[in-house]
Amino acid sequence: MLRSMYSGISGLRNFQTKLDVIGNNISNVNTYGFKKGRVIFKDLYSQTVAGASAPTENRGGVNPKQVGLGSQIAAIDTIHGGGSTQYTGNTLDLAIEGDGYFRVQNGEGEDDVLFTRAGNFYLDKGEGDDAEEARIVDGEGRFLLDIDGEQIIVPINATSLSIGQNGAVNFVVDGELNDDPQIISLVKFNNPGGLEKVGGNYFQVSANSGNPSEDMTPLEEGLGAIKSGSLEMSNVDLAEEFTEMIVAQRGFQANTRIITTSDEILQELVNLKR
Repeated sequence: MLRSMYSGISGLRNFQTKLDVIGNNISNVNTYGFKKGRVIFKDLYSQTVAGASAPTENRGGVNPKQVGLGSQIAAIDTIHGGGSTQYTGNTLDLAIEGDGYFRVQNGEGEDDVLFTRAGNFYLDKGEGDDAEEARIVDGEGRFLLDIDGEQIIVPINATSLSIGQNGAVNFVVDGELNDDPQIISLVKFNNPGGLEKVGGNYFQVSANSGNPSEDMTPLEEGLGAIKSGSLEMSNVDLAEEFTEMIVAQRGFQANTRIITTSDEILQELVNLKR
């Protein structure tokens, strides 16, 4: 069989994967804190027809003769660039201006800590029927953590809740401002691109992301500031995605043409017997 046919098949598979990633990006164009994906191709391997030869006194060198045998996926990256900030006016809507991720936790297990850039947080009613304190949680009920790894507590009767750029959670109770506010922690990673998506706008540590930094206050060590009353939108650029979709579609069509042409050539060879 012709090698070009198998090269065309590998191209079809790769462009299908690229279209899958583009489709996921477009479907999440309005997802808070979403980070888009990108597909990188590389050649598969090459068959050497003739090797290279070194130059001599009587003859110059000759380059190798190689036939490529298709392409493959080199990487599917997650682009962690910041998205645009949308004003909401809701105090518990938090956007990170700069680097960093919120830490959220379900329960008390250290292994159940996840990371997110989606800052749509809420107050729950507190634990028990007679609760006097509420906790700040995300849309899945996971607790937002402070720099000590503790849940962030707000009294039920608190008024004038505010969150500063440094992550300090301030409120007024009985006309008095809390004098020792909890600080929302942000963390960063040596390789954010190595974080693994687990759905729900969450990331988890992978073998190549590195461990999260120690609990740090916003604005420290290159971390961003927290902007209350705003949310970070998806970093998907629709114009770019539609352009990439056209490129992927044309690439898919070109590879189908390779297969069709190879089939026609094989048909001609079969017809030689007649």
